[in-house]
Amino acid sequence: MKKKLGAILAVSALLISVVGCGNNSNKSSSSGNEGGSADKTSYKIAISQIVEHPSLDATREGFLAALKDAGIVEGDNLKLDYNNAQGDQNNNNTIAQKIAGEKYDLVLAIATPTAQAIVQNVKNSPILFAAVTDPIDAKLIDNLDHPGGNISGASDTNPEAISKLMDFLAANVKDVKNVGIVINQGEPNSVIMADYAEKALDKHGIKLVKASVTNTSEVKQAAESLIGRVEALYITLDNTVVEAVSSVIQVANENDIPFFSSDRDSVEKGAFATVGFKYYDHGYQVGQMAVEVLKNGKKVGDMKVTVPDKLDLILNLKAAAEQGIEVTDAMKDQVKDKENNLLE
Repeated sequence: MKKKLGAILAVSALLISVVGCGNNSNKSSSSGNEGGSADKTSYKIAISQIVEHPSLDATREGFLAALKDAGIVEGDNLKLDYNNAQGDQNNNNTIAQKIAGEKYDLVLAIATPTAQAIVQNVKNSPILFAAVTDPIDAKLIDNLDHPGGNISGASDTNPEAISKLMDFLAANVKDVKNVGIVINQGEPNSVIMADYAEKALDKHGIKLVKASVTNTSEVKQAAESLIGRVEALYITLDNTVVEAVSSVIQVANENDIPFFSSDRDSVEKGAFATVGFKYYDHGYQVGQMAVEVLKNGKKVGDMKVTVPDKLDLILNLKAAAEQGIEVTDAMKDQVKDKENNLLE
């Protein structure tokens, strides 16, 4: 009898020990999931992205890298539901509704239209946004410092970057009086950034001439329509236009006209200059916010919306040659990180 009682007590102690471990891991996880250890807690994250293009893809890659560095790894303890709307608003809404029908530890919305659809539909999961120009104007939040609710994130626009780029353009494009912009005016982020640029150029007595598009197939023709009317080309973080940026680069190169963009990735592809940052770093920043939510129990609505702060002039010297631009030493001297931001 004593032996049986001893065996029962031993088994009971073992069960208590196992259950106790599970309870401790729940406290350290703060993910909302039950069970599992701090290292083996499984997370479920949905990502919705409006379209594929280098800046948005780099944002997603940076986000996942930050999670990985914190021990949250796809295929190990992370189940990832990645969705891409391919630039179609109907797809975008359908994806948001699908995500709303399930429970996730966190949802990442990449780009303004995506974030708007996610916010309208997803009420039961924490939401982070990235690559959003103006989250207040987009009606995602009403306070950058205290977003509230179940949403926060990172804006990819610092108005200072646009102002500095327009100052550089005004100082270095010979006899510039008009700057052409290819723009989808149905994208709120594009309109906001174009307004910033227009105000900055106006200080130099330069006009912004708009060529509107509604889809990527119209971008090249719109760029061509500006030739002969402007002395430089410019694009914002316009998803429609950036997706077809190669066609703008072609027009700029064939007509020896300086082409300025709002993102580093377009400069790497062949635009001449921007004042910007790496979208990978932008995504990594949002990923660090996600880690705070998932592992440290932070309430997403209490987290301040961040903006890029590592701004630098980025020049593509090969593009300059293609576009008939003489890059002077004075221009190069404005680049802080010459090793990484003077592109050959």
